Amino acid sequence: MMEKVYLLISVVFLTTVIISCNSKPSLQEYYVEKQNSSEFISLDLPASIVSLNEDSSDEVKETMETIKKLNILAYKLNDLNKDEYLIEYKKVKNILNNDKYKELIRMNHEGAHVIIKYLGTDEAIDEIIVLASDKKKGFALARVLGDKMNPENMMKLAKNFDDIDKDNTAFSQINELLDEFK
Repeated sequence: MMEKVYLLISVVFLTTVIISCNSKPSLQEYYVEKQNSSEFISLDLPASIVSLNEDSSDEVKETMETIKKLNILAYKLNDLNKDEYLIEYKKVKNILNNDKYKELIRMNHEGAHVIIKYLGTDEAIDEIIVLASDKKKGFALARVLGDKMNPENMMKLAKNFDDIDKDNTAFSQINELLDEFK
């Protein structure tokens, strides 16, 4: 009887080890691991500190209410870290190649390659991921976390960028981060 118990415990233990070794790292794990690294620039903002202009439409206000948090992680490329940059960029791309991340769009904008993916359903997105890379400047990874975000409304919000109050703290922190890449 004891032999069967030991055998069962051994099988469960080995199965757990095999499963945990084979699981791919998540974007959240990567972000947590890298946010305190001196090689990365990190910014975490609750959506509540982003304010809208008073004349913003009700639709824009409702869309903002579905956004909970914004995480930005950036790796600035320089002459000394090119090899490390390629390793980190490849890690992020491998994570995003997981089937659970659905692709929304790919584009090139002012020399940067941009990939936008999401988690959730077509009607209710829980997370939007933006990976922007530039072979001369580095890469930035942005995670917009929310609750049942509507993709169509998110696109409208992006187009109505002028609705965001650019004098608030959140916007100035994002601008400071972007200035690092100029």
